[in-house]
Amino acid sequence: MSQTRWIPETLYDAIGMRMSFAADRVLFEDRTDHQHLVLFENAGFGKILVLDGAIQVTSRDEFIYHEMMTHVPILAHGAARAVLIVGGGDCGMAEEVLKHRGVERVVQVEIDASVVEFAKAHFPEFTGPVLSDPRFALVIADGMDFVARTAERFDVVIVDSTDPQGPGAVLFTREFYAGCKRVLRPGGVLVTQNGVPFLQPDELVASVRHFRSLFAEGGCYLAAIPTYVGGHMAMGFATDDLALRRTDAATLAARWEAAGRFETRYWTPEVQVAAFALPRFIADAIAAA
Repeated sequence: MSQTRWIPETLYDAIGMRMSFAADRVLFEDRTDHQHLVLFENAGFGKILVLDGAIQVTSRDEFIYHEMMTHVPILAHGAARAVLIVGGGDCGMAEEVLKHRGVERVVQVEIDASVVEFAKAHFPEFTGPVLSDPRFALVIADGMDFVARTAERFDVVIVDSTDPQGPGAVLFTREFYAGCKRVLRPGGVLVTQNGVPFLQPDELVASVRHFRSLFAEGGCYLAAIPTYVGGHMAMGFATDDLALRRTDAATLAARWEAAGRFETRYWTPEVQVAAFALPRFIADAIAAA
């Protein structure tokens, strides 16, 4: 009888915590001098992608992360026509953005072409509808360099990054956020992945500090994503339009209707409003920024 292989998330080893998943079948594994990537099937969570000991995506709960990173800024803005995604090589983020029929152009900047090729093979449910959509453009380039140089302008910028370690660290710097502001049209919105505040408060606080030095408003909103352990996950939110965060549920519902009233599994107008209500410990942490 073969012994079950358990694959751990080692992101929180420093605080003495690990979570492991049983690998019922390993679909792909690659270990180089720079990274260890493994994709496997698990009975409870479907396909799970782990990069350097950190869970990246699972097919069971990806909808929560992707819906909240896309629909919140697009519907808060209300008239988004052009969207930039930095990272997001699996195309799950772009798939949600393209559900908005008012969006005319989506540019995804991914530093590694092999990530997209990997997604074509293993996540066709994301890449299929995205790569066949004429509104979508894939740019293989460094995100930092792109926002510093491009002549294009966007209504929403979504940063679908890994944690601030290795190549992803630059996507948490003030210089990068300044580049994101550079490519935003007036009234545009920047949304970022900012980890789990209960376990990674410094990551969120540092980003909010940068936001507030560049934008009229910088803060975050929250979602509960089961495989990102430690409680709430924070999405950074920065804009010069102070009204966007306070968009009411009735307005959001009307915008969703105009966008095509596409199916969602987590996002609702009421959830969007509530997501900006922060528990005291998170509000206190970012107030210190």
